[in-house]
Amino acid sequence: MQEVVTLECTEAKKEGKPASRYLTKRNKKTVTERIEKKKYNPHLKRHTLHKEIK
Repeated sequence: MQEVVTLECTEAKKEGKPASRYLTKRNKKTVTERIEKKKYNPHLKRHTLHKEIK
C-alpha cells in the first residue's frame, strides 16, 4: 500500500531561508522508518538532506 509523504529540508531553517518540500511515495509495509533523501533546495542552490515530516 503506497502512502504519500512530505520531505522537508533540514538545513534551510539553520540558515534562515525558506525550507523546500517535496512529495514522494513509500510502501508502508516494507518501509516502516522515516525516509531521508538528498534533494535539491532552490533557495540554497545546492543538494541538501530532506527528512520525512508528519
